[in-house]
Amino acid sequence: MKTDTIAAIATAVSDSGIGIIRISGNEAIEIADKMYHSKNEKKKLAKVSSHTIHYGFIYDGEEVIDEVMVAVMKAPNTYTKEDTVEIDCHGGILVMQKVLETALKYGCRLAEPGEFTKRAFLNGRIDLTKAEAVMDMIHAKNEFAMKSSLKQLKGAVSDKVHSLREEILYEIAFIESALDDPEHISLDGYHEKLEEKTQHLLLELKRLIDSADNGKLLKDGINTVIVGKPNAGKSSLLNLLVGEDKAIVTSIAGTTRDVLEESIKLHGIGLNIIDTAGIRDTKDEVERIGVEKARKYANNADLVIYVVDSSRELDENDKEIVELIRDKKVIVLLNKTDLDAKVSKDDIKQYFHNVYEGTSNSFENQSLCIIRTSTKDNTGMEEFEDAIKDMFFAGKIAVNDEIYITSKRHKEALMEAYDSMIMVKQSLADNMPEDFYSIDLMSAYASLGRIIGEEVEDDLVNEIFSKFCMGK
Repeated sequence: MKTDTIAAIATAVSDSGIGIIRISGNEAIEIADKMYHSKNEKKKLAKVSSHTIHYGFIYDGEEVIDEVMVAVMKAPNTYTKEDTVEIDCHGGILVMQKVLETALKYGCRLAEPGEFTKRAFLNGRIDLTKAEAVMDMIHAKNEFAMKSSLKQLKGAVSDKVHSLREEILYEIAFIESALDDPEHISLDGYHEKLEEKTQHLLLELKRLIDSADNGKLLKDGINTVIVGKPNAGKSSLLNLLVGEDKAIVTSIAGTTRDVLEESIKLHGIGLNIIDTAGIRDTKDEVERIGVEKARKYANNADLVIYVVDSSRELDENDKEIVELIRDKKVIVLLNKTDLDAKVSKDDIKQYFHNVYEGTSNSFENQSLCIIRTSTKDNTGMEEFEDAIKDMFFAGKIAVNDEIYITSKRHKEALMEAYDSMIMVKQSLADNMPEDFYSIDLMSAYASLGRIIGEEVEDDLVNEIFSKFCMGK
């Protein structure tokens, strides 16, 4: 671990009311004293109490740079567990850069991305789950992602992982002790106890693994693609959801020729929406490219919104769309209900059934919801929002006492631990010797340790923190 003193701008590098330059390390206060001058020129930061704020000026030699407030925080009760100084200056880009350059001139090194949080981790103030939660908090796209990140920052995932590891470690220690001292520690009846404990651990791990899909959706948003024939109302739907005219809407079919992307929130649910070109056979080269893009995005979507013009009969283009969105979670919006209807909900159900008939995917397995809407009259939108909740979050979204796994890295480690516990279960079923149980239990213990950073390689730590923003 590098122990030199680091500095960086900790606020956004843009014109603002206040900017903060953060300094951390053994020489943080000493370096700050070289730059800081109190109003009466007598105060020294090295002699002030910890966690105090001081008014004064930052100097570069004889040149006054800015009027500032300086916060002094002494180790170990700081974010990094090192001496830390934060200089609150005016938020102009030039001013912040000048204060930072002065700190570098007097002995600081420019901090690497995420290095302050990395030092907090390496110095034992936080574990890896809490460090990653810091970055999730900064990049939270919606209220639920923010609350989930806050829970992780407060230790929800960390505490759960520590609890599971303690349970596993107890079993490992008992087995090893019994094997080393069979005269005093008996394994009689232990087989049944370990079976019960293994089943409990498998259920707990499975619950966490299953939360990862919802956790990803809460964190990153639901990748949503709008498909349909030309002039079905796709662009009108996008404009309605976004709340402004983002897409061109005309009576001319094929207006949308490329994808339009927008991120919105519906009652806290993040939707990453892509409006695509109307799917139909066309000889227009540009429109054809747009149709191919629509097919590609629909194939990778978490949710497909299939907009149907209820005032027009279904045709071969609809058949192609239905075949394209097979295996997807689909909400069919039976649009333009303000006009004379030629397509009903029953027609849509029968159409899906006919297209799927004779294929490996039966209509009954399709996750499908049909809603009557009119983007002109703004009807059906509440039912649409409820349908999304039902499809992805069992009708409710709550992060009160639930733990959501939002990291792919965490999910992979949990799956490895789960596989190891399955091996323990199999060894028990096969009546294998007790040392076999210990090997797989230890593997599960190590996999969980990678989540909190106790069983992790330096390269992985560096990779994680390299994704952080500068100054954090």
